[in-house]
Amino acid sequence: MGVTWKEEHLDFVLVPCGLLIMLAYHLFHLHRCVNLPQTTVSGYENHNRRAWVARILQVEAKERGPALTAIGSNLSAASSLASISLALCSLIGAWIGSSYNNDYITSRIYGNTSATIIYLKYIGLLSCFMIAFACFVQAQRCFVHANFLISMPNCEMPVAYVEGAVISGSNFWVVGLRSLYFAINLLLWIFGPIPMFVCSVITVVMLYFLDKNAAPLPEYNQPVSYGYSSKKADRATAAATGTPQNSPNGTLNAQR
Repeated sequence: MGVTWKEEHLDFVLVPCGLLIMLAYHLFHLHRCVNLPQTTVSGYENHNRRAWVARILQVEAKERGPALTAIGSNLSAASSLASISLALCSLIGAWIGSSYNNDYITSRIYGNTSATIIYLKYIGLLSCFMIAFACFVQAQRCFVHANFLISMPNCEMPVAYVEGAVISGSNFWVVGLRSLYFAINLLLWIFGPIPMFVCSVITVVMLYFLDKNAAPLPEYNQPVSYGYSSKKADRATAAATGTPQNSPNGTLNAQR
């Protein structure tokens, strides 16, 4: 005898297909980020961040106020999204529990409404928000570390140290956003497997165009030094030879 098709079987077909579509796209995107970073928006932005860090470390610590402001903006954004993710972990869970106790809501969902599926929906949604929260917290940690390195006075700071902190914070930020995209799909699973599958397809199509970069990478000149210590060396040399040296504000000061 053949198995009778029921609407509950949709969850076992459409939900795995939707998750596999999302997972396959992100693996494909990760492959492009690692091997062809110039074709992705993430690679394009990281290229510009590296040049930004190299230029920032060429100026003295007291002149790096705009850099600290930029890092502070990223910190505020990561803190806000971390707080939102943590709040949604509790709010969504309470909302799911109250909704499925309502027969009016349950009777209008075309799909499996058993206790096991309800539990999987709750766990999956909660996991995505917890991963997003953890990633945003790690992004804050990296940006705070970059803030300390950039503002360190009287020290020749290697570019790789600050660059690693900034790039790591940006990567954690991206992973946190991707977790929220998965959470949106799982959130629509509450209303049935069909909305979840449609949302997965639409999300992948939108992300494909948003993640693709067609602009060439800007060409930046190599930085003169890893920090501002070369300026101090130039001034010391000028003082020893008695030649005038350009000051930071562009005026010529005779060195004694």
